[in-house]
Amino acid sequence: MYIPPHFAVLDTEALYGLIEAHPLGMLVTSSNGTLDANHIPFELDRSKGGLGILNCHVARKNPVWEELRDGDEVMVIFRADDAYVSPNWYPSKHEFHKQVPTWNYMVVHAHGRVTIHDDERYIRRNVAKLTHRHESIQPVPWKMGDAPKDFIDTMVKAVVAMQIEITSVVGKAKLSQNKEVRDIRGAGDALIAAGEHIVGEAMLKAAAEKA
Repeated sequence: MYIPPHFAVLDTEALYGLIEAHPLGMLVTSSNGTLDANHIPFELDRSKGGLGILNCHVARKNPVWEELRDGDEVMVIFRADDAYVSPNWYPSKHEFHKQVPTWNYMVVHAHGRVTIHDDERYIRRNVAKLTHRHESIQPVPWKMGDAPKDFIDTMVKAVVAMQIEITSVVGKAKLSQNKEVRDIRGAGDALIAAGEHIVGEAMLKAAAEKA
């Protein structure tokens, strides 16, 4: 990923925070000279491995787990949000007319080595952790024990777990940091007014840091 210095995110806590807040990742793999991408929810375990572990599971019918071998290099892309930015939102445009449209976004690329786990006990634990992670915010959290045992047994047998040991993680926050502070603020305010709160508020934070 091309990352100009002014767009680079160097704070590891911010990178992991984005992953945890937006856990649906794009798993990019390569097999027999062909690239593949699968969209999968991940659970980040910061306590394991030097840079953390990403856990997930895929449908047994998905060929990706059979195409990979333990130790293969993979990449997972996590995206917070994105938004179109009109040059009309930059105050300097109305003075000098030297602005063009752009697209702002925040992403993290995690590279790592994969391990396949086709073991029912491991898979059950993996699914339970991911379920707990996302159900914990519900008024009445669903748990696997709420469903009939034979139904859960069938569902568990229908998936395969994967674990990715993170070897490097890089982030990019393209928030118009290369513009004047007033332009960053102007575009950020316009995005918030248009309902694009995540990118808009991130731009206002970037403007405050640059001021």
